[in-house]
Amino acid sequence: MLNPTYPAAVVAGNVETSQAVTDALYGALGVLAGSQGTMNNFTFGNQDYQYYETLCGGTGAGPDFPGADAVHSHMTNSRLTDPEVLETRFPVRLDSFRIRRDSGGSGQQPGGDGVERRLCFLQPMQAAILSGHRTLPPHGLVGGGSGKTGENQVERIDGKIEKLGGTAEVDMQAGDVFVIKTPGGGGFG
Repeated sequence: MLNPTYPAAVVAGNVETSQAVTDALYGALGVLAGSQGTMNNFTFGNQDYQYYETLCGGTGAGPDFPGADAVHSHMTNSRLTDPEVLETRFPVRLDSFRIRRDSGGSGQQPGGDGVERRLCFLQPMQAAILSGHRTLPPHGLVGGGSGKTGENQVERIDGKIEKLGGTAEVDMQAGDVFVIKTPGGGGFG
């Protein structure tokens, strides 16, 4: 995982593997439940536009503090583009961006909640997501509950919903909405 030998598949070591390693270390030490454990890397573009962002989620709780809602954890340290700038520079509309209530794990100290982000495309583009904790939830500690897994989907203009895995690339049409729900953090105790 940390020093793979060719021909092992490698991708996203800085953005995804580092999250898993950090959560594993804190969990082994018993000091912090699992955080969202992913950077929720989201890209979209065409010949005229290209955009990349990472999305926040919930952090894990500790023995005497709850997890934080809607923040980047561990090494992410990035910010989102302001909605007004995003909508001015790119042919998209941010339909909503909110805290995903009750996505953090239960416990004496609850895990932090993730977010839900809904982005409507105003012209055809390709979109891609690279995200973790879509199958296995962020772990709780000392009896604390796990955080909820993340979800990715596309709501097509014709009403169909296309569920996506943690890694996907899709063609978006005008009126399609890409929905990202980020994981919550694990609870403690």
